Amino acid sequence: MEEQQTQEVSQVPQETTARSRIPRQSIARVKRHWMTLSFVFGFIIDNITLNRVDQLFDNFILASYVLLAMIALLLMYASAAHKIQGKKGAFTRKYAPLLVQFAFGGLLSGMLIFYGRSGAWAQTWPFMLVILLAIYGNETIRERTSRLIYNLAILFIGLFSYVVLVVPVFTGWMGPWVFVGGGLLALLIMHQFVKVLYRIVPNFMSMQMRSIVFTIGSIFVAFNFLYFTNIIPPIPLSLKDVGIYHNAVRFENGEYHLKYEEGYWWQPFKDSDRTFRALPDDSIFCFAQVFAPTKLQTDIVHVWEQKNPETGEWEERANLPYNISGGRDKGFRGYTLITNYTDGKWRCSVETKRGQVLGREVFKIDSTKPPRELVTEVR
Repeated sequence: MEEQQTQEVSQVPQETTARSRIPRQSIARVKRHWMTLSFVFGFIIDNITLNRVDQLFDNFILASYVLLAMIALLLMYASAAHKIQGKKGAFTRKYAPLLVQFAFGGLLSGMLIFYGRSGAWAQTWPFMLVILLAIYGNETIRERTSRLIYNLAILFIGLFSYVVLVVPVFTGWMGPWVFVGGGLLALLIMHQFVKVLYRIVPNFMSMQMRSIVFTIGSIFVAFNFLYFTNIIPPIPLSLKDVGIYHNAVRFENGEYHLKYEEGYWWQPFKDSDRTFRALPDDSIFCFAQVFAPTKLQTDIVHVWEQKNPETGEWEERANLPYNISGGRDKGFRGYTLITNYTDGKWRCSVETKRGQVLGREVFKIDSTKPPRELVTEVR
């Protein structure tokens, strides 16, 4: 009996210890996936709070993410090198990595939102994939040296993305030289940050400096390659709406009256023509709303293309530019029209002068049937 009681007593602290491990293990799991959780949380919050890239509040949020990431990284490596002593050092070692990952998650989610609004996903998905892969890397990279390079790479990706986004907002200019200039500014800021970090952990940085320079340089080159191949979206522009209509008229009060075929009963949300039933001498209108920051003026191009039924290739039929000015919350409104067309599959692409695609509308022209009754929508 005594032996049995002794065994039971000895089992009590073991069970208590096992129970105490459960919350610790749960916390450890949460910390391992903090970047993903903060990204999802940041994406939701950013979608609610981030509205316009030219607003002071939006830029304050994004700039705060960059600044928080830099400060938290410096504190994290300073505490790891025991430059911060005692309770402050222990506190910093525990919570600075969480601040780093929260800042990265908020910054990348903000970039994903604004860049996602700016271009057609079919053309810009490689750039979006870069951001998603950066988030995935946080789940897989654990080794200390690789982690340093990864943290600096993520910081530079977020910094570069933000700077080239905000420079056209403040200058009112956009184009290749503005993008390159913004990239060089981001590179200069990153250079200064690495110099400060070098003073904190000089030996560790010296051993990894070649890898750091190669990584940051590769990111700089990759961003420019993506831009000049028109894969990066045409920031800071964004397409609010595009559609095909039977008529578009602008009145003196600024209103646009758009005419399209009345939808069937199963099309309650129809607001343009995906199938254009053309009568003789009909014109086909492509109407678009493009958001641009307040100071910015640039040219937009409507590229009209018809799909060749034999080759399956899109063949350009018209290239019609017009100038837009920024500031309107719902976007600058404009339209182009064509009168020379044949039946078949068509699309109207809204692009920049460099060929960056903001979005497009694919539709079918069918002159074998008369159009339904036309309705008018005021924009």
